[in-house]
Amino acid sequence: MSDQKILRRKYELKKRAADMAETRRRITAAAVELHGTVGPARTTVSAVAKRAGVQRHTVYRYFPSEADLIDACSAHFWAENPWPDAEAWSEVADPGKRLERALDELYAYYERTAPMYNNILRDAELVDAVGRALEPREAFLARCVANLAAGRPERGRRRRVVEAALAHVMAFETWRSLAVTGALPRPEVVRLSAALDAAAWSPEAA
Repeated sequence: MSDQKILRRKYELKKRAADMAETRRRITAAAVELHGTVGPARTTVSAVAKRAGVQRHTVYRYFPSEADLIDACSAHFWAENPWPDAEAWSEVADPGKRLERALDELYAYYERTAPMYNNILRDAELVDAVGRALEPREAFLARCVANLAAGRPERGRRRRVVEAALAHVMAFETWRSLAVTGALPRPEVVRLSAALDAAAWSPEAA
């Protein structure tokens, strides 16, 4: 095979790989958009194919199962919507101020991603793969609780109360109850949540 043919073959393979990657990206982005509007349980392959500009069989070729597509959507969504930098919160020595900063950044994140979270939390019990897609969120929140509880003297039952309070105020559902249902502005939601946490580690809570 001549050098020219080898170069042409390499070019064709490279272009084919790029085209395949772009098709996969379009399908994934289409599914993510549908998950954020109608939810995973109501997202059909036909709707994904139409939005991505491909045929149904193309979707199946790239994603043979619903779980495969949801896993790809999860990775895409987390990459496009990274969590706040929880490690940076450690720079604040005072536990109360550290929590207020964390809550403000986390609630701002919830404000941006609320449509998606509303849908995936609603559909988690309907679509098994959605529950697995939420595992990064659970791991992140667990790290947050450990980070924010650091430096506090509580032990035993008192420690469990504090960690339970932290997990509660950092949950999307808590933010939604106060900010969406209660129509409270973010500063007020932060203040109320911080007050709940303060009550949990006050001497009276022992």
